[in-house]
Amino acid sequence: MANHIFILATVMLLAGIFGGLVNYYLYGDNDPEATSLPRCLVVGVGASFLVPVILDLVSSELILETQGDPSRLLIFTGFCLISAIASRFFITNVSDRILSEARNAKERSETVQHDLRIIKNELLPLIDTETEQDLESSQVEPAEFDETLDVTSSKVLRMLATGRYIFRSLAGLCREANTDEATILQTLNVLASRSLTGKVSGKNGVRWHITEKGRRVLENQM
Repeated sequence: MANHIFILATVMLLAGIFGGLVNYYLYGDNDPEATSLPRCLVVGVGASFLVPVILDLVSSELILETQGDPSRLLIFTGFCLISAIASRFFITNVSDRILSEARNAKERSETVQHDLRIIKNELLPLIDTETEQDLESSQVEPAEFDETLDVTSSKVLRMLATGRYIFRSLAGLCREANTDEATILQTLNVLASRSLTGKVSGKNGVRWHITEKGRRVLENQM
């Protein structure tokens, strides 16, 4: 494997030097200041050594295929020579491609993090609901749950606690309560300010749920 890497490195170096010389003799007379021999050689070698990167970006297995296959090694040499001759355009295109891949990876990472935050916000109420609280009676102050609820608030809390779904939509609560949207929304906001209900925002919109404190207050009202 070490010998194979050494052969590939030698091929890229020689192809880069030869491509740099080709560039020098092609463009040296037209622009002698911008096309000096050292610059052409350096740019040619740099472009040649970028060939494995571009092959990896396009998911090519040419480098692995060159091991033990002289014909594939010859094709790899041709790629290095082409990139060295077209080094001005090749380096620019590869750099743009790498930057584009990096931006796409960052966007995907931000999307995943956003989805994870949504899932976390949706799971926490479910975990609190389904987890038994092992608290001694002396640790719970009755005054904490001594909340006075009006008829609408009690009705809304009861729907959140006993409904089929843990996360309820505003429209669903309005249909079940047979009450207008403004009244239910105002009630939910009042309950949320007292930490009796909570809401999460997901891909389907805002959903409401009863908190653990809300369940205890509702039990205390019965």
